[in-house]
Amino acid sequence: MSVTRRQLLWAGTGIGVAGLLAACSGGSEDSEATGGSGAAGKPRTGGTLRVGALGHASAITRDPHGTQANESDYLILALLFDTLTIPGAETNTAPRLAASWEPSADLKTWTFKIAKGAAFHDGTPVTADDVVWSLKRLRNTPSGAARLPGIQAKNISAKGTDAVVVVSDYANADFPLMTRFSSFVMKKDTKDADIDKAPGTGPFKLDWFRGGNARLVRNDKWYGPDVHLDAIEVTMFETPQAMTNALLAGQIDLASNAGAVAARTAESRKDVQVLRRPDDMAMPIVMRTAKGSPFADERVREAMRLVVDREAMVKQVLSGYGTVANDILGTGDPDYAKDIPQRKRDLTKAKQLLRDAGFDLSKTYELVTTEDISGLADSATLFANQAREAGIKIKVVKQESGAFWEKTWKAGDFYTTYWGTNDSVVFFASKTMVSEAGQNEAGWDDAGFDAAYRKVIGSSDPKKRAAALKELQQIEHDRSGYLLWGMADGIDLAAAKVQNLPRLPGYGRVQLEGVWLR
Repeated sequence: MSVTRRQLLWAGTGIGVAGLLAACSGGSEDSEATGGSGAAGKPRTGGTLRVGALGHASAITRDPHGTQANESDYLILALLFDTLTIPGAETNTAPRLAASWEPSADLKTWTFKIAKGAAFHDGTPVTADDVVWSLKRLRNTPSGAARLPGIQAKNISAKGTDAVVVVSDYANADFPLMTRFSSFVMKKDTKDADIDKAPGTGPFKLDWFRGGNARLVRNDKWYGPDVHLDAIEVTMFETPQAMTNALLAGQIDLASNAGAVAARTAESRKDVQVLRRPDDMAMPIVMRTAKGSPFADERVREAMRLVVDREAMVKQVLSGYGTVANDILGTGDPDYAKDIPQRKRDLTKAKQLLRDAGFDLSKTYELVTTEDISGLADSATLFANQAREAGIKIKVVKQESGAFWEKTWKAGDFYTTYWGTNDSVVFFASKTMVSEAGQNEAGWDDAGFDAAYRKVIGSSDPKKRAAALKELQQIEHDRSGYLLWGMADGIDLAAAKVQNLPRLPGYGRVQLEGVWLR
């Protein structure tokens, strides 16, 4: 939701090292990664899918390596350009432009083989030089260190014409997972001024783009599975309500990430499919842990986590379309630590912790939020009301999206954020919590957490990894700067004729190449 805000925001299950290494040989059929929303019957070729996606005119970007604050932008880019890997249905890292990958014995060097037949929309074959150039360009962006953690541009090289070698600064068994959402490949030496016209390698080609809206047409020469649709038209909507209204009025066929309110509205409509994806989106509250912040004391952060009424948040903010969370990001991970006791509301203990920490209850603390996604601002308001019962005065400040990501994100003391990709504890740790993370939202610097993280990614022994992963999650639960009260279900609304919609959580839903119209 930078890796890019919305890229990370979209993404599906933290596969252990054993599973990941088993996938390294490639050839997986996961690459379609679509499940069956009415997918019975033989796919029909033809037709145009009209998709609604959220976005703001002030945040439009066309750069595949830029910061996509709009879901609409990322959807378009993900259909035009391919990443090396994608979320998979059976494993969370499936082949795409990289047909296979292989690690060295020390887990520092990864070799990716380019898919046979991969070509740009202009017919030019994809070469290792194109991939190397693209990864280096990505690494040299302001958020490059977060997108390719542990990788320096100088350590990315070609091996012949069809293989790319990436050398990490440290052992990282999970590196292929890190390439799922940001490693879009462009032609070597594409100039910034030509980005709008740059050919991709994806299942669709650009017909036109106007003010955030676009028409994409099928790439008949795509190296992947058959694409059934003739075209996809993407319309940008500023609010979930406007997008939902357009779907119900028959103006679009698919409302992507419409939210719980939309689901309630559409539940009684027999002509509308409600696709629900568990563990789809996290909307945590971030508390800055750095010195000088009101939340620098661990006791204060623990008090805030004890103040929240999680069940009420899920019921009221998510209309019940979600589940209670336990302050650990990556809830869809098969190795998620379900045995860590669920934190419950305890106002008495919270008040005592605040007294012990000398927290100033005479002040009013600003909680900054945006209305980027349905329920985000509501979550801030409800939490502020709940915190008042512990004597904590909170003022909710709603900020325009562009200003929020430019001024508040990664810098504010107290703010809401949101993430998809909740299928991997390690993915979040690498992006937002280790001390050197490029998107360390809370400014958290914890030596114990860093050490546990290195043990997790540096081990190919499933037992050692599992033990380190449990330690990592326990530290996050106890000391991090996150208050994760619940997980929102992903809600897509679709017309009855839309078949084979993706069922993966998060940004797996942009994999629309397998969709067909009845």
